[in-house]
Amino acid sequence: MNPILTKNVFLVKEHVGMFKAANNFDIFNPESGSLMMTCREPNLGFFTKMLRFTDYKRITPFNIVISDTQNKKIISIKRGTTFFRSDVEIFDEGDRLIGVLKQKFFSFGGKFEIHDANDRHLCTLQGKWTGWDFKFIQQDKEIANVSKKWAGIGKEFFTSADNYVLNINENVPSDDKLRPLILAAVMCIDMVFKE
Repeated sequence: MNPILTKNVFLVKEHVGMFKAANNFDIFNPESGSLMMTCREPNLGFFTKMLRFTDYKRITPFNIVISDTQNKKIISIKRGTTFFRSDVEIFDEGDRLIGVLKQKFFSFGGKFEIHDANDRHLCTLQGKWTGWDFKFIQQDKEIANVSKKWAGIGKEFFTSADNYVLNINENVPSDDKLRPLILAAVMCIDMVFKE
């Protein structure tokens, strides 16, 4: 696991563009404002690009790569075409499957069950349909959350509705294999629930 994933707070800023088909994000250290990772969709097919500008955007496949600032892959996130619910696969830097996000059907605000590569349930990501607050729950305890609220040094980044902060609780061990899955799930919130 890349050492950058041992951090507890990440600021995610989406690239916004009028004619943008690909999903692109930058991930910053909100305390210093320095860029930590990039999240890009490098190999977008022609038909997928075309569908991204239609009402069928939510069903299109995606293949996203999260890299460090030296362009070294940390994790990748893949989903095929979907119609009712999304199952998203998460791979490590060596393209080994490390987990699956399983979207729950009929959930208000959005809900993912997060499983490891052996299909064991690890935690749940659930949101409120009234806002942009998501919580990662493990054994009835919150282990991380995603919000548009931030009061730290990086608060000047919050000039647009496309920025949010991931906070991983300090009691989640720095080498916990759940950390890359939590980050991957955050990248999927916009693409699966909010598009």
